[in-house]
Amino acid sequence: MTRVKAWLNAARLRTLPLSISGILVGTAMAAYHGVTSTGIFILAILTTIGLQVTSNFANDYGDGIKGTDGDDRLGPKRALQSGLLTASQLKSGIYISMVINAILIVCLIITAFGLKDIIYPTLFLLLGAFAIWAAIKYTVGKSAYGYNGLGDIFVFLFFGLVSVLGSMFLFLKAISLMTVLPAVSIGFLSVGVLNLNNMRDIKSDAAVGKNTMVVKMGLANAKKYHYTLLIISFLCLFCFLLTTNGSQLRYVSLVGYLPVFMHLRKVAQTNNEAELDPELKILALSTFFIALLFFISYYYFL
Repeated sequence: MTRVKAWLNAARLRTLPLSISGILVGTAMAAYHGVTSTGIFILAILTTIGLQVTSNFANDYGDGIKGTDGDDRLGPKRALQSGLLTASQLKSGIYISMVINAILIVCLIITAFGLKDIIYPTLFLLLGAFAIWAAIKYTVGKSAYGYNGLGDIFVFLFFGLVSVLGSMFLFLKAISLMTVLPAVSIGFLSVGVLNLNNMRDIKSDAAVGKNTMVVKMGLANAKKYHYTLLIISFLCLFCFLLTTNGSQLRYVSLVGYLPVFMHLRKVAQTNNEAELDPELKILALSTFFIALLFFISYYYFL
Protein backbone atom coordinates (compact mmCIF):
# COMPACT_ATOMS: atom_id res chain seq x y z
CA MET A 1 0.00 0.00 0.00
CA THR A 2 1.29 3.48 -0.90
CA ARG A 3 1.88 6.16 1.75
CA VAL A 4 -1.12 8.15 0.47
CA LYS A 5 -3.41 5.16 0.82
CA ALA A 6 -2.06 4.52 4.31
CA TRP A 7 -2.99 8.05 5.40
CA LEU A 8 -6.40 7.76 3.75
CA ASN A 9 -6.87 4.54 5.70
CA ALA A 10 -6.03 6.37 8.93
CA ALA A 11 -8.36 9.25 7.98
CA ARG A 12 -11.29 6.78 7.71
CA LEU A 13 -13.10 8.51 4.87
CA ARG A 14 -16.29 6.56 5.50
CA THR A 15 -16.78 8.51 8.75
CA LEU A 16 -16.78 11.92 7.05
CA PRO A 17 -20.41 12.01 5.76
CA LEU A 18 -21.66 11.53 9.32
CA SER A 19 -19.47 14.35 10.59
CA ILE A 20 -20.97 16.95 8.23
CA SER A 21 -24.61 15.97 8.84
CA GLY A 22 -25.06 18.52 11.61
CA ILE A 23 -23.58 21.30 9.44
CA LEU A 24 -26.14 20.54 6.73
CA VAL A 25 -29.00 20.77 9.22
CA GLY A 26 -27.69 23.95 10.86
CA THR A 27 -27.16 25.61 7.47
CA ALA A 28 -30.68 24.62 6.40
CA MET A 29 -32.08 26.22 9.55
CA ALA A 30 -30.22 29.43 8.84
CA ALA A 31 -31.62 29.45 5.29
CA TYR A 32 -35.10 28.87 6.71
CA HIS A 33 -34.63 32.12 8.65
CA GLY A 34 -33.45 33.91 5.52
CA VAL A 35 -29.66 33.89 5.91
CA THR A 36 -27.18 32.08 3.65
CA SER A 37 -23.43 32.34 3.06
CA THR A 38 -21.42 30.10 0.76
CA GLY A 39 -18.17 31.06 2.49
CA ILE A 40 -19.40 30.17 5.98
CA PHE A 41 -20.92 26.93 4.70
CA ILE A 42 -17.75 25.74 2.93
CA LEU A 43 -15.46 26.68 5.84
CA ALA A 44 -17.79 25.01 8.35
CA ILE A 45 -17.73 21.81 6.29
CA LEU A 46 -13.93 21.89 5.96
CA THR A 47 -13.49 22.59 9.68
CA THR A 48 -15.75 19.71 10.64
CA ILE A 49 -13.97 17.33 8.28
CA GLY A 50 -10.62 18.49 9.68
CA LEU A 51 -11.71 17.81 13.25
CA GLN A 52 -13.05 14.39 12.28
CA VAL A 53 -9.78 13.44 10.57
CA THR A 54 -7.84 14.58 13.64
CA SER A 55 -10.12 12.46 15.81
CA ASN A 56 -9.59 9.46 13.53
CA PHE A 57 -5.79 9.86 13.60
CA ALA A 58 -5.87 10.18 17.38
CA ASN A 59 -8.20 7.21 17.75
CA ASP A 60 -5.92 5.06 15.60
CA TYR A 61 -2.89 6.22 17.60
CA GLY A 62 -4.49 5.99 21.06
CA ASP A 63 -6.07 2.57 20.60
CA GLY A 64 -2.96 1.32 18.83
CA ILE A 65 -0.43 2.17 21.54
CA LYS A 66 -2.81 0.92 24.26
CA GLY A 67 -3.16 -2.43 22.49
CA THR A 68 -6.91 -2.03 22.05
CA ASP A 69 -6.70 -2.69 18.32
CA GLY A 70 -5.45 -6.26 18.59
CA ASP A 71 -5.71 -9.12 16.12
CA ASP A 72 -9.03 -10.16 17.66
CA ARG A 73 -10.65 -6.82 16.90
CA LEU A 74 -13.59 -6.92 14.48
CA GLY A 75 -14.03 -4.40 11.70
CA PRO A 76 -11.51 -2.70 9.40
CA LYS A 77 -7.84 -2.92 10.31
CA ARG A 78 -6.32 0.31 11.60
CA ALA A 79 -3.19 1.96 10.19
CA LEU A 80 -1.04 1.46 13.31
CA GLN A 81 -2.48 -1.97 14.06
CA SER A 82 -1.66 -3.26 10.57
CA GLY A 83 1.74 -1.55 10.36
CA LEU A 84 0.78 0.85 7.57
CA LEU A 85 1.95 3.80 9.70
CA THR A 86 4.19 3.96 12.76
CA ALA A 87 3.17 5.55 16.05
CA SER A 88 5.62 8.39 15.37
CA GLN A 89 4.12 9.05 11.95
CA LEU A 90 0.60 9.09 13.32
CA LYS A 91 1.63 11.44 16.11
CA SER A 92 3.10 13.82 13.54
CA GLY A 93 -0.11 13.55 11.53
CA ILE A 94 -2.11 14.56 14.60
CA TYR A 95 0.03 17.66 15.15
CA ILE A 96 -0.19 18.70 11.50
CA SER A 97 -3.96 18.22 11.43
CA MET A 98 -4.27 20.27 14.64
CA VAL A 99 -2.49 23.19 12.95
CA ILE A 100 -4.74 22.89 9.89
CA ASN A 101 -7.79 22.79 12.15
CA ALA A 102 -6.66 25.91 13.99
CA ILE A 103 -6.22 27.78 10.69
CA LEU A 104 -9.65 26.67 9.45
CA ILE A 105 -11.31 27.67 12.73
CA VAL A 106 -9.76 31.15 12.60
CA CYS A 107 -10.80 31.60 8.96
CA LEU A 108 -14.34 30.45 9.76
CA ILE A 109 -14.65 32.81 12.71
CA ILE A 110 -13.33 35.80 10.75
CA THR A 111 -15.68 35.03 7.86
CA ALA A 112 -18.68 34.70 10.17
CA PHE A 113 -18.04 37.53 12.63
CA GLY A 114 -15.42 39.81 11.11
CA LEU A 115 -12.75 41.57 13.16
CA LYS A 116 -14.77 44.25 14.96
CA ASP A 117 -16.68 42.24 17.54
CA ILE A 118 -14.59 40.36 20.11
CA ILE A 119 -17.14 38.45 22.21
CA TYR A 120 -18.44 35.94 19.64
CA PRO A 121 -15.02 35.29 18.04
CA THR A 122 -13.52 34.65 21.48
CA LEU A 123 -16.30 32.25 22.43
CA PHE A 124 -15.96 30.32 19.17
CA LEU A 125 -12.16 30.24 19.47
CA LEU A 126 -12.58 28.62 22.88
CA LEU A 127 -15.16 26.24 21.45
CA GLY A 128 -12.79 25.37 18.60
CA ALA A 129 -9.94 24.70 21.04
CA PHE A 130 -12.26 22.48 23.08
CA ALA A 131 -13.28 20.63 19.91
CA ILE A 132 -9.63 19.92 19.04
CA TRP A 133 -9.00 18.74 22.61
CA ALA A 134 -12.06 16.48 22.49
CA ALA A 135 -11.01 15.04 19.12
CA ILE A 136 -7.69 13.94 20.59
CA LYS A 137 -8.63 12.97 24.15
CA TYR A 138 -11.21 10.39 23.08
CA THR A 139 -8.55 7.68 23.15
CA VAL A 140 -5.22 9.43 23.77
CA GLY A 141 -3.71 9.71 27.23
CA LYS A 142 -4.33 8.11 30.60
CA SER A 143 -7.53 10.10 31.10
CA ALA A 144 -8.99 9.34 27.65
CA TYR A 145 -12.73 9.81 28.08
CA GLY A 146 -13.59 7.12 25.53
CA TYR A 147 -12.19 4.56 27.98
CA ASN A 148 -14.49 5.76 30.75
CA GLY A 149 -17.86 5.56 29.02
CA LEU A 150 -18.07 9.28 28.20
CA GLY A 151 -17.78 8.99 24.42
CA ASP A 152 -21.56 9.03 23.97
CA ILE A 153 -21.90 12.38 25.74
CA PHE A 154 -19.17 14.05 23.69
CA VAL A 155 -20.54 12.68 20.41
CA PHE A 156 -24.00 13.99 21.28
CA LEU A 157 -22.59 17.40 22.17
CA PHE A 158 -20.33 17.86 19.15
CA PHE A 159 -22.15 15.94 16.40
CA GLY A 160 -25.57 17.14 17.54
CA LEU A 161 -25.85 20.32 19.60
CA VAL A 162 -22.59 22.07 18.66
CA SER A 163 -22.68 21.04 15.01
CA VAL A 164 -26.31 22.04 14.35
CA LEU A 165 -26.80 24.96 16.73
CA GLY A 166 -23.23 26.21 16.38
CA SER A 167 -23.34 26.29 12.58
CA MET A 168 -26.75 27.97 12.68
CA PHE A 169 -25.32 30.64 15.00
CA LEU A 170 -22.46 31.32 12.60
CA PHE A 171 -25.04 32.46 10.05
CA LEU A 172 -27.72 34.07 12.23
CA LYS A 173 -25.80 35.20 15.33
CA ALA A 174 -28.79 33.70 17.15
CA ILE A 175 -30.32 30.29 17.94
CA SER A 176 -33.92 29.23 17.42
CA LEU A 177 -35.22 27.19 20.36
CA MET A 178 -37.12 24.82 18.09
CA THR A 179 -33.87 23.95 16.28
CA VAL A 180 -32.85 22.01 19.39
CA LEU A 181 -35.16 19.23 18.16
CA PRO A 182 -33.29 18.46 14.89
CA ALA A 183 -30.01 18.99 16.77
CA VAL A 184 -31.03 16.29 19.26
CA SER A 185 -32.18 14.10 16.37
CA ILE A 186 -28.81 14.24 14.57
CA GLY A 187 -27.00 13.92 17.91
CA PHE A 188 -28.85 10.73 18.86
CA LEU A 189 -28.30 9.21 15.43
CA SER A 190 -24.58 9.92 15.78
CA VAL A 191 -24.50 8.39 19.26
CA GLY A 192 -26.25 5.39 17.70
CA VAL A 193 -23.34 4.97 15.30
CA LEU A 194 -20.87 5.05 18.20
CA ASN A 195 -23.01 2.65 20.22
CA LEU A 196 -23.16 0.25 17.28
CA ASN A 197 -19.38 0.43 16.93
CA ASN A 198 -18.99 -0.31 20.62
CA MET A 199 -21.45 -3.22 20.45
CA ARG A 200 -19.34 -4.71 17.68
CA ASP A 201 -16.17 -4.27 19.75
CA ILE A 202 -17.61 -5.23 23.15
CA LYS A 203 -15.40 -8.29 23.66
CA SER A 204 -12.10 -6.75 22.55
CA ASP A 205 -12.83 -3.51 24.45
CA ALA A 206 -13.68 -5.36 27.66
CA ALA A 207 -10.51 -7.44 27.37
CA VAL A 208 -8.25 -4.36 27.39
CA GLY A 209 -10.21 -2.28 29.90
CA LYS A 210 -11.88 0.11 27.47
CA ASN A 211 -15.04 0.68 29.51
CA THR A 212 -17.46 2.03 26.94
CA MET A 213 -21.13 2.42 27.74
CA VAL A 214 -21.72 -0.93 26.04
CA VAL A 215 -19.11 -2.69 28.17
CA LYS A 216 -20.67 -1.18 31.29
CA MET A 217 -24.29 -2.04 30.47
CA GLY A 218 -23.86 -5.30 28.54
CA LEU A 219 -24.99 -6.19 25.02
CA ALA A 220 -28.68 -6.76 25.83
CA ASN A 221 -29.09 -3.37 27.49
CA ALA A 222 -26.94 -1.73 24.79
CA LYS A 223 -29.48 -2.91 22.22
CA LYS A 224 -32.34 -1.36 24.21
CA TYR A 225 -30.32 1.83 24.48
CA HIS A 226 -29.78 1.70 20.71
CA TYR A 227 -33.51 1.36 19.99
CA THR A 228 -34.25 4.27 22.33
CA LEU A 229 -31.69 6.56 20.69
CA LEU A 230 -32.97 6.02 17.17
CA ILE A 231 -36.68 6.12 18.00
CA ILE A 232 -36.32 9.37 19.98
CA SER A 233 -34.29 10.77 17.08
CA PHE A 234 -37.20 10.08 14.73
CA LEU A 235 -39.77 11.55 17.13
CA CYS A 236 -37.74 14.74 17.63
CA LEU A 237 -37.41 15.35 13.90
CA PHE A 238 -41.06 14.48 13.28
CA CYS A 239 -42.22 16.91 15.98
CA PHE A 240 -40.04 19.63 14.52
CA LEU A 241 -41.41 19.12 11.02
CA LEU A 242 -44.95 19.03 12.38
CA THR A 243 -44.59 22.36 14.17
CA THR A 244 -42.87 24.38 11.43
CA ASN A 245 -44.45 26.06 8.45
CA GLY A 246 -43.57 25.55 4.83
CA SER A 247 -43.86 23.18 1.92
CA GLN A 248 -45.02 19.62 2.52
CA LEU A 249 -41.71 18.61 0.94
CA ARG A 250 -40.09 19.20 4.34
CA TYR A 251 -41.37 15.77 5.39
CA VAL A 252 -39.17 14.10 2.75
CA SER A 253 -36.30 13.84 5.27
CA LEU A 254 -38.33 11.21 7.15
CA VAL A 255 -37.79 8.87 4.19
CA GLY A 256 -34.24 8.51 5.44
CA TYR A 257 -35.54 6.70 8.51
CA LEU A 258 -36.75 3.73 6.44
CA PRO A 259 -33.26 2.14 6.36
CA VAL A 260 -32.83 3.15 10.02
CA PHE A 261 -35.87 1.13 11.07
CA MET A 262 -34.73 -1.79 8.89
CA HIS A 263 -31.40 -1.48 10.67
CA LEU A 264 -33.13 -1.72 14.06
CA ARG A 265 -34.73 -4.98 13.02
CA LYS A 266 -31.34 -6.35 11.98
CA VAL A 267 -29.79 -5.35 15.33
CA ALA A 268 -32.66 -7.00 17.22
CA GLN A 269 -32.14 -10.26 15.32
CA THR A 270 -28.32 -10.30 15.60
CA ASN A 271 -26.44 -11.97 18.45
CA ASN A 272 -23.09 -12.24 16.66
CA GLU A 273 -21.14 -8.98 17.11
CA ALA A 274 -19.28 -9.46 13.81
CA GLU A 275 -22.57 -9.18 11.91
CA LEU A 276 -23.04 -5.65 13.24
CA ASP A 277 -20.07 -4.27 11.31
CA PRO A 278 -21.92 -3.76 7.97
CA GLU A 279 -24.68 -1.96 9.87
CA LEU A 280 -22.26 0.83 10.80
CA LYS A 281 -22.09 2.01 7.20
CA ILE A 282 -25.87 1.74 6.84
CA LEU A 283 -26.61 3.84 9.93
CA ALA A 284 -23.93 6.45 9.21
CA LEU A 285 -25.04 6.92 5.59
CA SER A 286 -28.69 6.95 6.65
CA THR A 287 -27.91 9.81 9.04
CA PHE A 288 -26.19 11.71 6.25
CA PHE A 289 -29.11 10.97 3.90
CA ILE A 290 -31.61 12.33 6.46
CA ALA A 291 -29.50 15.48 6.92
CA LEU A 292 -29.07 15.94 3.16
CA LEU A 293 -32.82 15.61 2.50
CA PHE A 294 -33.47 18.03 5.37
CA PHE A 295 -30.96 20.47 3.86
CA ILE A 296 -32.47 20.26 0.38
CA SER A 297 -36.06 20.63 1.58
CA TYR A 298 -35.38 23.64 3.82
CA TYR A 299 -32.65 25.31 1.77
CA TYR A 300 -34.32 25.13 -1.63
CA PHE A 301 -38.07 24.61 -1.18
CA LEU A 302 -39.20 26.70 1.82
